[in-house]
Amino acid sequence: MGLKIAFMGFRGIPKGYSGFETFVRELAPRLVERGHEVTVYGRSYHMEGAGDEYKGVRLVSLPTIRSKHLETITHTTLSVLHGLFRGYDLVYFCIVGNAPVAFIPRLMGAKVFLNVDGADWQREKWGGFARNYLRVCERVAPWTANVIVADARVIQQKYEKLYGARSLFIPYGANILRDDGTEELEKHGLTKGEYILFVSRLEPENRADLLIEAFKKVKTDKKLVIVGSAPYGQEYIQSLKDAADERVIFTGGVFDQGYRQLSCGAYLFTLPSAVDGTRPVLLDQLGVGNCVLVCGTPANSEVAGDHGVVFDPKNPLESLANELQRLIDNPDIVEGYRQGAARRIEESYSWNMVTEMNEKAFFEALGKGK
Repeated sequence: MGLKIAFMGFRGIPKGYSGFETFVRELAPRLVERGHEVTVYGRSYHMEGAGDEYKGVRLVSLPTIRSKHLETITHTTLSVLHGLFRGYDLVYFCIVGNAPVAFIPRLMGAKVFLNVDGADWQREKWGGFARNYLRVCERVAPWTANVIVADARVIQQKYEKLYGARSLFIPYGANILRDDGTEELEKHGLTKGEYILFVSRLEPENRADLLIEAFKKVKTDKKLVIVGSAPYGQEYIQSLKDAADERVIFTGGVFDQGYRQLSCGAYLFTLPSAVDGTRPVLLDQLGVGNCVLVCGTPANSEVAGDHGVVFDPKNPLESLANELQRLIDNPDIVEGYRQGAARRIEESYSWNMVTEMNEKAFFEALGKGK
């Protein structure tokens, strides 16, 4: 028996921007294939040209207030009101900041799932008020949602330790990516295997600034390619460009085939972010078969397992620079990590496995069988 499911609280699909967009874009159509009726709510500016349907998923585009602090919660509130009398069996919210409105669908009998992501309040883009708001949201989330979803074991453990709240561990998924094309590389004057890749929103917590400073210490002719943008981060982005040397290339946001080509052509991928929580881009890069160099946080280490290199979060600048130099000087080490990367995804993070885990959790929450 199919369920009527709605996803709310993020920018929307099919465009990719961050982890939640990728998560819903991959999960929602797979749920449709399994016989469920799925609706995805998105922000009108992000979903321009998307139409009313994507791979069998119904798309609802609603306006919001274009503001760093108000955009998410205002759009989510409007989405909740729109869906209030639509008869959804289950509403799945993304982002812990939506916790204050997550209880509303429960008033109409829907089960509510809330994916809390990582420690959102730690992100450097937030000021004092926003940080305090997000910390309050963490505390109230177990009361407003039926099920808290944690994408990493460390987040699951945090909610248990700090709030005495049980949560459900369901990881993000990833695809095994392949693309031998070189059009995107040629666009930026790049040669396959001759650049280090960074992909993320260009916001302070993702620490592109740390990577640029570390790369200055590395002796190499390889390029550093910075892929990403940010809707409210122009001042920070300009500071990155001012700090970079001539080996650093900024591509802006790159998606779909261009993203695959840049990923498949990289010598290695690096993720300097120290914010805990699973980073979908890290899963993507393992799926490409890249050697990955990550900050040694519990969540990053959990995802990479024995198939990635970590640098010391307590001495990040020197440790990152040293590991970059070591890997650049030793291509045999890089190749060794490449060998098991895609296998890591196949065994622990396939989208089919993630879909199965979510569907099972949905039926259990509703007290129904397949």
